Amino acid sequence: MKDIRISTAQFENRSGDKKYNLSVIDTLAGEAAASGSDIIAFHECSVTGYTFAGKLTTSQLLNIAELIPEGQSTARLIEIACKHEIVILAGLFEKDKEGKLYKAHICVGKNGLIAKHRKLHPFINPAIIPGNQFTIFDISGWKCGILICYDNNVVENVRATVLMGAQIIFMPHVTMCTPSPRPGSGFVDPELWKNRKKDPEALRKEFDGPKGREWLMKWLPSRAHDNGIYAVFSNPVGMDDDQLKNGCSMIIDPFGEIIGECRKPEDCFVTATLTAGKLKDSGGYRYTMARKPELYREIIGRDHTSVQKVAWLKNKDKNKK
Repeated sequence: MKDIRISTAQFENRSGDKKYNLSVIDTLAGEAAASGSDIIAFHECSVTGYTFAGKLTTSQLLNIAELIPEGQSTARLIEIACKHEIVILAGLFEKDKEGKLYKAHICVGKNGLIAKHRKLHPFINPAIIPGNQFTIFDISGWKCGILICYDNNVVENVRATVLMGAQIIFMPHVTMCTPSPRPGSGFVDPELWKNRKKDPEALRKEFDGPKGREWLMKWLPSRAHDNGIYAVFSNPVGMDDDQLKNGCSMIIDPFGEIIGECRKPEDCFVTATLTAGKLKDSGGYRYTMARKPELYREIIGRDHTSVQKVAWLKNKDKNKK
């Protein structure tokens, strides 16, 4: 299996402005390809914007959503991939022909759609239906998976994707800088973003503190380390509707080490070379091989009532049609 070069990007998307967001994806994909990247990954709902969807009625969300792969955004992403000869992962709201709504993240190349994952744990709008399967696909001989944002917080999802063969998991997010029962969490003042050139230190302190990167480092490296995989994390930077996001898009190797991270408060990407040798050398590989499923098969599979609470989300339009 040959080495593969992957870029993960961050940018400030515009809510509902697909033309603009796709233009940024085009620019960053072109720059990544020119620097030798085989793949570039973008954040959750990078085509459409994300947080604003919590304020939409079902009808409005259906107008934003698209069929996949028939929709215009998928076609445009394939066009961009073909132009730059690079594989692209990006997210958008999906609707099917029956009018059901999903949160999707797709992978495309010059020959068309490679894979599509529907978020297993959506919450931004109650009209969105959860996906019901894991996603495994091949890029240049590497087995890849996709888990969207909250999907990664449920550790069983990551392990299941690995047990299905994933060596790389793309983890598109719109996360951090939101309130939670966790100590130190909360929104970051948008004024810091407006004044980022005058006072970059104040912004970096908030972005890297317990509201942001400090929290991310409590769990994200462990997903890669414990499972012996490469984790490709993508997150927006700047304003996503009325919430400020801190970027920190990064790539983590099977040892849990960060091998590339976006550190600038601007649209950018970072690139890392992934080598197959690290996969079987990692502790996570050994731990996975040492499992004894007979001890906990029934425990893990035990029925329970799934409760998903999101502290910051206040959806006032959930009963609108």
